[in-house]
Amino acid sequence: MRLFVSEGAPGSLPVLAAAGRARGRATELLISTVGPEECVVPFLTRPKVPVLQLDSGNYLFSTTAICRYFFLLSGWEQDDLTNQWLEWEATELQPALSAALYYLIVQGKKGEDVLGLLRRALTHIDHSLSRQNCPFLAGETESLADIVLWGALYPLLQDPAYLPEELGALRSWFQTLTTQEPCQQAVETVLKQQGVLALRSYLQKQPQPSLPEERAVSNEPEEEELATLTEEEIAMAVTAWEKGLESLPPFRTQQNPVLPVAGERNVLITSALPYVNNVPHLGNIIGCVLSADVFARYSRLRQWNTLYLCGTDEYGTATETKAMEEGLTPQEICDKYHTIHADIYRWFNISFDIFGRTTTPQQTKITQDIFHRLMARGFVLQDSVEQLRCERCARFLADRFVEGVCPFCGYEEARGDQCDKCGKLINAIELKKPKCKVCQSCPVVKSSQHLFLDLPKLEKRLEEWLGKTLPGSDWTPNARFIIRSWLRDGLKPRCITRDLKWGTPVPLKGFEDKVFYVWFDATIGYLSITANYTDQWEQWWKNPKQVDLYQFMAKDNVPFHGLVFPCSALGAEDNYTLVKHLIATEYLNYEDGKFSKSRGVGVFGDMAQDTGIPADIWRFYLLYIRPEGQDSAFSWTDMLLKNNSELLNNLGNFINRAGMFVSKFFGGCVPEMVLTPDDQRLLAHITLELRHYHQLLEKVRIRDALRSILTISRHGNQYIQVNEPWKWIKGSEADRQRAGTVTGLAVNIAALLSTMLQPFMPTVSTTIQAQLQLPLPACSVLPTNFLCTLPAGHQIGTVTPLFQKLENDQIESLRQRFGGGQAKVFPKPAVVETVTTVGPQQIQMLMDEVTKQGNIVRELKAQKADKNQVAAEVAKLLDLKKQLALAEGKPLETPKGKKKK
Repeated sequence: MRLFVSEGAPGSLPVLAAAGRARGRATELLISTVGPEECVVPFLTRPKVPVLQLDSGNYLFSTTAICRYFFLLSGWEQDDLTNQWLEWEATELQPALSAALYYLIVQGKKGEDVLGLLRRALTHIDHSLSRQNCPFLAGETESLADIVLWGALYPLLQDPAYLPEELGALRSWFQTLTTQEPCQQAVETVLKQQGVLALRSYLQKQPQPSLPEERAVSNEPEEEELATLTEEEIAMAVTAWEKGLESLPPFRTQQNPVLPVAGERNVLITSALPYVNNVPHLGNIIGCVLSADVFARYSRLRQWNTLYLCGTDEYGTATETKAMEEGLTPQEICDKYHTIHADIYRWFNISFDIFGRTTTPQQTKITQDIFHRLMARGFVLQDSVEQLRCERCARFLADRFVEGVCPFCGYEEARGDQCDKCGKLINAIELKKPKCKVCQSCPVVKSSQHLFLDLPKLEKRLEEWLGKTLPGSDWTPNARFIIRSWLRDGLKPRCITRDLKWGTPVPLKGFEDKVFYVWFDATIGYLSITANYTDQWEQWWKNPKQVDLYQFMAKDNVPFHGLVFPCSALGAEDNYTLVKHLIATEYLNYEDGKFSKSRGVGVFGDMAQDTGIPADIWRFYLLYIRPEGQDSAFSWTDMLLKNNSELLNNLGNFINRAGMFVSKFFGGCVPEMVLTPDDQRLLAHITLELRHYHQLLEKVRIRDALRSILTISRHGNQYIQVNEPWKWIKGSEADRQRAGTVTGLAVNIAALLSTMLQPFMPTVSTTIQAQLQLPLPACSVLPTNFLCTLPAGHQIGTVTPLFQKLENDQIESLRQRFGGGQAKVFPKPAVVETVTTVGPQQIQMLMDEVTKQGNIVRELKAQKADKNQVAAEVAKLLDLKKQLALAEGKPLETPKGKKKK
């Protein structure tokens, strides 16, 4: 067989991905890259790619037909749902997508002009994935429909501006497929690292597509949800509502210590151990402890048997160096910063069951036991190592205290163990132009005897374990991709000892002056921290059949949790509990740069409490922008907008109105509720959104679950606004009864929201529950149905506003204080004398910047922000557009309303 594809031809993406899946299962396949104008099929009058020439001499030249052929070769069986998706792709998606790509690439339109054409189709995919609660379009496994739709959508959705944040299920599906190797190879072949611009030449030769016909059907989520409710769903929602509190399971008090219980769901949660030698910034907090806290609180609301642990990672050169800087001993540094960390997390309301540390006798005991078991089973090697030694500091340099040029990508600030830019692991001596980070001198290479973990010998065990674990797990796409990359490159022996004093001693003759390398024993810290909590720690850590282990971290920690520790545990052969769900975030940046304590840029944990902004507001905003599928950035302007719009005007406004109506109209006593058919439909709709919330959090899609809360709040506001209880209360007895029903239903929605909020904003949740005098069972357990937890006759407490408005001058003062305005300087408008050549990637970056800045301006205008602030942001937008026009070689547009002189 011979497959003909062309660079820049959109249809080549899915067929190459499908071909990649079929490799090894089909006869020999030759892939030929041809020009877009080359006639491959002899009986067609116009050029056509992709084309599959079969061994029989026949041709397939439909993208879907070629993909179907490859899937059939792989043993795939056709099904009705897949065929329905393929029909929808051809009749609904392609017309809109063709127009959107043509607008974007050929005509240069951007933003809503492009996304508006596709929003309905993208929402349809997202809703289908959410309702099925499956990772793929046709079920639990990838199908032909997934590859065809992914290939069609990739050129557009690879730009985050066209993948709306609220479409969480679509985003997860797209990222899962994009990280698969056949898809990645297809992208490299077709787009050649040029992104969507690679399609320009091909699309310019195609006729302009006609616009898809406008439809009268609304794309608003609530309309679509209501339209799909069945009578059975409505009846079930009413039945559950009427049962009320009696349908809640009995509240179970937490045992101490928390231990696994046979026959129940036992959830063990860890967040990556922060280095003790520094103060965590907002990115550190959202990357592990806050994300894990949301899931731990949710697990307890589900009455799962839950243990959440963390602690400070205290050994290593970083601690030794910090001690030198401050004139303290390493132990004194650890004591000082452990307290700082604990205070910060306490202020952020992190609900650890244990917050421990790694400088304990238990850490030494457990680490040395695992080492002895690995040694006895032949998984430890001994060899001499050439290391960098700083003669001025008179010591060997730990990897993280050497900096230089990455030998792989040329990044100039690569560390001695890993490059933050390309992610590859590095031996410090491989760095170009190395320098000691302590004294800036050039280190010399010297040799020393060390011990190695024989990862190649453990590779097969690791792959077998991953093969059993990954299919039924919730590993994030970036975690799967990182581990696959390591395995694809082949594992290599990894040094596990260091020439240091501050660390876990190596229990081997001849190595008395060495300690274990922190990356080997830091993950063992989870075990020792648990052992310091309870002497029955093995019930958690040597109990893989009964314990579900969730581990939260930023993506740079994935290799150590998903590969190194599992290899160590598998080699030790002691029935250790291994990670089942590895949850990794991308990075959070600060405004347009990075956090830097030394430069005073960014908010660090010990500073947040001095801003006057409550901890729950910080929690909300960090979770709202949680970097789940891509890097995100903290923005003061956006924080103001989200606080004032989502919290103050949406959530706070609804809950306050619902409670005030009970107080003002009914003396603080919940009135009798006589539900109309429309009220019953609302019950069913909220039940659906509540179940969606559960589905999202069970899959640890934290950011999307927060949006479900805000969606329910918007429904509540709309319900009050449409039904106007303040008018009905002035009328007849029937009118007053209607006002009572609306008020009672609204305050019950507020009660539900208070419990849904608990994982995200625990203090606000408690405040609402106190104001509403919510019964204890409803505060402690979150059901899957919307229940009447505040029945007629229930007396509520005093209702007061939950949130305060953030003012522009307040936020601007904080921006200046924390260096947010220093990160990016916009040049003043000036005559450009020379124009340098700009490549496609730079153009794409500028296009992204214009889209991002345009969104900021639109949000400010929608909020009727201060005119000076709007004008400043508009000036930034115009300057970015000017840079983009120059980069694309277009003439500068004259501002509207002004004539050229």
